[in-house]
Amino acid sequence: MKIIDWPTFIGALFLILAVSIPLILFPEAGAVVVNMANEFMTETFGVVYLFVGLAAFVFLMYVAFSKNGKVKLGYEGEKKEFNTFSWAAMMFSAGIGSSILYWGMIEWAYYYQGPPFGLTPESPEAISWSTAYGIFHWGPMAWAIYTLPALPIAYFYYVRKQPVLKISEAVRPVLGKLVDTPIGVVIDVLFMFGLMGGAGTTLALGTPMIAAGVEDITGIPATLGMQVVIMMLCTAIFATSAYFGLKKGIKILSDINLWLTIFLLTFVFVMGPTLFISNTTFTSIGIILDNFFKMATWLEPFGNLAGFEKTNFPQKWTIFYWAWWVVYAPFVGLFVARISRGRTIQEMILGTMIYGTVGCMLFFGILGNFGLYLQLTGSFDVIGYMNEAGAPATIIAILHQLPLTKIIVPIFTVLAIIFLSTTFDSASFILAAVVQKRVESEPLRWNRLFWAFTLTLLPLVLMFIGGLETLQTASIVAGFPVIFIMFLLAWSFMKASNEDILASKDYDSPMIHIRRREEKILKQKKRKLHGD
Repeated sequence: MKIIDWPTFIGALFLILAVSIPLILFPEAGAVVVNMANEFMTETFGVVYLFVGLAAFVFLMYVAFSKNGKVKLGYEGEKKEFNTFSWAAMMFSAGIGSSILYWGMIEWAYYYQGPPFGLTPESPEAISWSTAYGIFHWGPMAWAIYTLPALPIAYFYYVRKQPVLKISEAVRPVLGKLVDTPIGVVIDVLFMFGLMGGAGTTLALGTPMIAAGVEDITGIPATLGMQVVIMMLCTAIFATSAYFGLKKGIKILSDINLWLTIFLLTFVFVMGPTLFISNTTFTSIGIILDNFFKMATWLEPFGNLAGFEKTNFPQKWTIFYWAWWVVYAPFVGLFVARISRGRTIQEMILGTMIYGTVGCMLFFGILGNFGLYLQLTGSFDVIGYMNEAGAPATIIAILHQLPLTKIIVPIFTVLAIIFLSTTFDSASFILAAVVQKRVESEPLRWNRLFWAFTLTLLPLVLMFIGGLETLQTASIVAGFPVIFIMFLLAWSFMKASNEDILASKDYDSPMIHIRRREEKILKQKKRKLHGD
């Protein structure tokens, strides 16, 4: 038990209980407070979230093509721990979860009814932006935010050979011995709370969608009770996966997940309006490339001034997404760092951003544009059905417009369950690693199981108090403190890697320099021990 970092363990558990219990006891008042916090955060600090997204993207592009990007995560000549297929599968599954099935299918409908830039709802201009904005929100900047924390964590774990998977340890070059004080505990606890808040949003969004699929298959009504049962089932799956570890559990589940994803997307693309999907997706990419910085910096500053009507589009969507990515970033960064042994930093950055972006683009381009096609052709009134029955039921109804529905709906539902499970088994793995003083290979099994079940607490509370707005707010509020941690992580990586690169000019790489330095220190210790 000495391996457990008890201050961090107890601090994270105390904070999550301190937030969850009042929300359970006073759900209505809790929802009001959470929404007030949302309004304050988005109006006051919205520009901060957008700046973080843009800064992360520019910073990573610089690192990838600088001398820092050439550093290998491991010894020279060391082989990659996972092949590219499994690496991409684990990275994508951990970073996305079942939310991609939810938003990829239906997000365009929200933009179509409430478009950006003051456009007229359901107009031709609104159609074009509705297909592009989803891909933008889940595109390169999202994966840049995800990748940034992986840099210092992977560097210290594989290059400097420090067997600690902690956010606080990754900022030691900047904070120094302060990491060993309560400040280090606070950093780790804030990261864990942010992760559990973001994970709560994911699980609370994915569960109703899975429940709608189960209702369609079995006929059992998708009540709150059924959603709780589904959540417990998903918990059992990802707890089992986390129990078996990285190679026997998480890797296998992620590989299955990716194969099912390829099948579903291929089926919809081939059996759906193939030409419409291709043309619309390609056009959306052009819109994003043409307006990338406009979309990344738009905050609707003239709302309610000079006769302009404020839509709150940036606050409801772009700021929400950037906050969600920030919340998940240290977790995904920790996980990507852990699975990237044998790759260069450049490979890790570009691989994560490219594979992640392409994967999300396929979901939005194929599933989303299939739903849009149904709406525009009058084959199925997606928006009318969604406004009446809700998004989860609408997603299943869209799938019913495809052939072989009795096969496709179960596959979609199973895929949603596995997507949810792969995110949470990775999350429980990382939470367990953070509360340990060292991680030689994998965190302790009982530790992984404990955090697997703890992860479901906040989602249950969020489902209990209800509402999509409350779910989005949970991510924004939980993610705010993590912004400052992200800045420290970027600074820490540059400081440490530049020091090693500068000191290793007589060697082939920082890794060799560090190994020689360790050998020198070891020799000095032996001399002192023998009294030389």
